[in-house]
Amino acid sequence: MKKTLGLLAAGLLLFTGVAFAEEAVLIDFTYLNADQTVEGENGEDSVSFNSRTVMDFSVSAGASFTDNQKDLMKTSLALPDWEVVLNTSARNVTSVGLSQVVAAPVKDTADVPFAGKEVMGVRIVFPEWNSNANAKIVPPFTIPAFEPLGDLDENGVRQPLAEGADKSSYNTAHSENENVNRDFEGTLFEGGYGLVKNVGTIKAISVTTMGMNFPHGLYVLLTDNDNIERRYFMGYLGFDGWRELRWNNPQYITEVRTRELRVYPIYPRGLPYVKFAGFQITRDAAHIGGDYIGYFKDVKIIYDKAILTSDRDIADEDLWGIIGKKESARQNAEMMRFGNKQVDRYLEKIKMSTEDEFSPSLNAESSSNAQKTSGNSATVSDK
Repeated sequence: MKKTLGLLAAGLLLFTGVAFAEEAVLIDFTYLNADQTVEGENGEDSVSFNSRTVMDFSVSAGASFTDNQKDLMKTSLALPDWEVVLNTSARNVTSVGLSQVVAAPVKDTADVPFAGKEVMGVRIVFPEWNSNANAKIVPPFTIPAFEPLGDLDENGVRQPLAEGADKSSYNTAHSENENVNRDFEGTLFEGGYGLVKNVGTIKAISVTTMGMNFPHGLYVLLTDNDNIERRYFMGYLGFDGWRELRWNNPQYITEVRTRELRVYPIYPRGLPYVKFAGFQITRDAAHIGGDYIGYFKDVKIIYDKAILTSDRDIADEDLWGIIGKKESARQNAEMMRFGNKQVDRYLEKIKMSTEDEFSPSLNAESSSNAQKTSGNSATVSDK
């Protein structure tokens, strides 16, 4: 009997260590269109954002701001809100001012499944002299891992879901492809908005991008649940047209008997996850500089599950609340840092000059008289 139990325990341990590969859409830029706008006072100011991914940073603003100003203190993963961060040797006034991310519409007649939708369009101005340079394309804020789902009202304020609401309808990637994202847990950024949970070993990564014959290199940046950022080399962009670049894990072991089996406590460590941290474009000193133009549609991953099932007999987190407290503290700290930065940008935007032309120093009548006087003077001089 003891021998049988021992074999059964060993079998369960082995079964726990065996991973089953899953495919997931990490982020799909066609989901990140700006679909909602909040108008300011008298319609003078407005802010457009992606309703699914909007984050309110007015919590970091002081009491001196009006309610209307706080209503405008919102940002999201809408494509125009993404940033281009150049390295030190490539950063100058011109390159920083012209490097940007936009929503690039794909023609309806294009021979791709996402024809008629908007993808990420990027312009980066690299140095034209011989210099190694790189630029990161990053989201406007660190993607939260535990932000709860919720719909926005007409004022852009997120409302919590009703108890018992169907969360699966929010999994955009799952609704389009039944073979991906079956472990959707119902947090805001899952389902193709930058977050995938229950990720063990990553087997492969793919990026759908349009090459423009640039010789630059492309990296994908991912952050894990330990807040460690890793970059993965996808290849060079020296091709024309749409292509799916792929990174295969060279250390991925397909034979289970040669794998090193590791058993981790399931709770309170929580489910491992990966977040999209951005792209990195590298330009070699020997290659052409100046403008780089690129387009990106999505990023996908194939990975091993960290845990076979997340549906457990006892709701550990509801009972102990350990993960919630840790993540709440981490998220509050992130929101404060992010909010302070965004508030400073908001104040800077208000202080920026909106005038392009000088106002005339003379009114129309004075200007006309001045011209007549100048004409008479010229006549007298001619005489």
